[in-house]
Amino acid sequence: MHSKVLRTIYTFFVGILLAIFVGVGIAAFYPEPKYPDMPAELKVMQVPHEDTKAQKEESEKLLITQREFDQKAKTYEDQLKQYNRNVSIIALAAAILILIISLSTFRNLEVIADGLLLGGVITLLYSVVRIFGSGDDKMRFLVVGIGLATALALGYKKIYPA
Repeated sequence: MHSKVLRTIYTFFVGILLAIFVGVGIAAFYPEPKYPDMPAELKVMQVPHEDTKAQKEESEKLLITQREFDQKAKTYEDQLKQYNRNVSIIALAAAILILIISLSTFRNLEVIADGLLLGGVITLLYSVVRIFGSGDDKMRFLVVGIGLATALALGYKKIYPA
């Protein structure tokens, strides 16, 4: 009884730690794009007291600054969608590699194999979650389809080993 509980805890620990390791590794070597800093003059709303020429020029400058910032924010959003797509693909590849290793290399070490299997499944789930931030329906379909096929193959291989 004690051994079974310890094995289960160890399996979950390895699985969760492995998924975190993959996520942290991706973030360390492929950093996320940074949101542009908002210009200081746009942070404080100024209400004009008079309708003077200087005030109109100031309003025009603020409008130009706002448009420039909006363009930078749009560029950031596009970069973030691309980043999410790439992270999803990297995590998907890592998940499949981990799952293959768990079902082949460590097949005889059941506790480690199960921990790797759980880590691969969690990493696969992370990949599916990240693809939803990409805004690309076809990539979502592809990643979810690969995830489904992997889950079905895994279940078959684990339940009916050759």
